[in-house]
Amino acid sequence: MGFTAHFELAVLAVAIEAVVGYPPALYAALGHPVSWIGALISYCDRRLNREDRSFAERRILGAAALGFILAAAGGAAFVISSLIVHLALPNSIALCLLALIASSLIAQRSLHSHVRAVALALEHRGLEAGRAAVAAIVGRNVSALDAAGVARAAIESLAENFSDGIVAPAFWLAAGGLPGGVCYKAINTADSMIGHLTPRHAAFGYAAAKLDDVVNFFPARLSVLWIAVAAMFLKGAGAGVAWRTALRDGRGHASPNAGWPEAAFAGALGLKLGGPRRYGDKEIADAWIGSGESAATSRDIFRALALYRRACLVHWGALALAALLLIVRG
Repeated sequence: MGFTAHFELAVLAVAIEAVVGYPPALYAALGHPVSWIGALISYCDRRLNREDRSFAERRILGAAALGFILAAAGGAAFVISSLIVHLALPNSIALCLLALIASSLIAQRSLHSHVRAVALALEHRGLEAGRAAVAAIVGRNVSALDAAGVARAAIESLAENFSDGIVAPAFWLAAGGLPGGVCYKAINTADSMIGHLTPRHAAFGYAAAKLDDVVNFFPARLSVLWIAVAAMFLKGAGAGVAWRTALRDGRGHASPNAGWPEAAFAGALGLKLGGPRRYGDKEIADAWIGSGESAATSRDIFRALALYRRACLVHWGALALAALLLIVRG
């Protein structure tokens, strides 16, 4: 597949996922590519990340494990892609088959569903239900969150995952075809599972955390543009302030990438996000992002979802336009 075909693949994959998502029946029967990658990561973690090994050994083994995971996942994607391309099928059919597979790497519908569930829980069933719903999408300790903290956590997760669950996998599909998208998803999954600074994973997950920072660098900043454009089509949202807030506060987050889309959402919606939070027993003194109101509500989550839907459409439109320009150029 050439570069133009990679863009066409990304366009189709994003569109397919937006329409049908990942069918529950398929998940029940076969699981999900992320769960398969996660099982491989867990296996490497159990076998290699032993406490009787030194910090240096665990860091080296973590990098080696990540290389093995990428080779396995990317190699499988390359074989599948090659087999489909070389079947005696029309190019359009082969592209659609690849796009069906690649759509599993995008998370537009599931992210919307999980964040909407938080808003509905807060609005109709109260704080405890909101905490339980948001616990499914964030890694922080939710037991001490008030209603505003639950709402902010949901919006922050929506913003961050717009970048690394939608923009980034599509970016790497466009750059490297199915293997590129799968390798990105493997890196991102490894970071979410082992790439945090707990005593167990500070060494073993170091390579995963750093490589995730690298592969999300451009998508995180690109997501700011899509959010700012989307804000132009949402009543009461500020496109200019979204852009300015991202430029001002995007670097203030503990993550080199997550702060950018969070700041864009905060600016567009007139909110203040981030701030101190707790992961397990550890307090993280993150800076506040944005200059608006910190007392977010379920209504703000619904507004954030409206902005998110528009940002997804802008993102898809930009991909489609890029693919069309590549086709026209020949």
